[in-house]
Amino acid sequence: MRATKAVIHLDCLKENIASIRRKIGPKVGICVPIKADAYGHGAVRVAVAAIRSGAAYLAVASVQEGIELRESGIVAPILLFSLPLPEELPAVVEHHLTLMITDKEFAEEAASAAREQDEIANVHIKIDTGMGRIGCRPEDALELAAFIASCKSLRYAGTASHFPSADSVCPDDIAYTKQQIALFKDAVSQIHSAGIDPGILHIANSGGVVLHEDSYFDMVRPGLLMYGYPPVESMAEAVPVKPVMELVTNIVFMKQVKKGDYISYGRTWQAPEDTVLATLPIGYADGLSRALSGQFSVCIKGKLYPLVGRICMDQCMVDLGKNPPVNRWDEVSVFGGADASFDAADIAKKLNTVPYEITCNINKRVPRVYLG
Repeated sequence: MRATKAVIHLDCLKENIASIRRKIGPKVGICVPIKADAYGHGAVRVAVAAIRSGAAYLAVASVQEGIELRESGIVAPILLFSLPLPEELPAVVEHHLTLMITDKEFAEEAASAAREQDEIANVHIKIDTGMGRIGCRPEDALELAAFIASCKSLRYAGTASHFPSADSVCPDDIAYTKQQIALFKDAVSQIHSAGIDPGILHIANSGGVVLHEDSYFDMVRPGLLMYGYPPVESMAEAVPVKPVMELVTNIVFMKQVKKGDYISYGRTWQAPEDTVLATLPIGYADGLSRALSGQFSVCIKGKLYPLVGRICMDQCMVDLGKNPPVNRWDEVSVFGGADASFDAADIAKKLNTVPYEITCNINKRVPRVYLG
């Protein structure tokens, strides 16, 4: 196996689900987002582990992602977060994926696709309470619900919305989230009052789980928490979680470098003194962003060593100092793991992004190794 690999700690995933369960209680369902290959962790293996740990639903972004799970033997309900093209709807029906319905036109397309296969398609209504992405307006939810309820080829199975800033402790953001919850409750109440069952109610993401207990309803959809990162650092103890992905590699080459020697493309780093450099077989094509050049360190035998020079497509260099207590072939922790000094959140801060992007960007050519 290649030296560079992503170790996926399924035991941590299971512990994270258990921690979320303790927070939300026994009656609220958990929907695990498996989109983007489970945020780089491996969709099928993560899905199986999540279901065995009590997850009620899985969620994907594309039809193909849902088909992959079905063809791997997954029979749990799979919610399709994003909207497919009309020509994809037959595959949605065939593989029993649950659609998010946002408007009457799309509902008609879904109903037609289901009728053609003599099937009944499960659908959830998506209400836009303030995310501004997809969904009907709250005041239009009742009309859409009534139309879906009248379609014999559609089964109205749930009602959902989404938070844009539930992970913020800013008073304005908290007030905005509370307003979303109120709009959602009001729309659902109107649907109930019309004698229509709105099915499973769900709106809470990771931020909602941590900060807004009134958003739990029937099911929560924690992504960031599931994979080991708190949405609100100051409240990390509210739902303790551990990073699931650990990125490791090995030293494949060591050499003496003299004071004044240049290293890597662009000659951006010049040795300030005689030292020893290690070459690691990992680069930006593996997901180690080139933007981290000169501002990141890796962990070898419990000690941090800085990356020097520009990160290359397939390799990078580390300054070990004059008399390093390390050897060729030693393992190197890039991020994650019990003994690591960095995790994906630390890297995300340096790049002004989110941990999701770091784990999603670990390339497919990096083998996944599953433990636990």
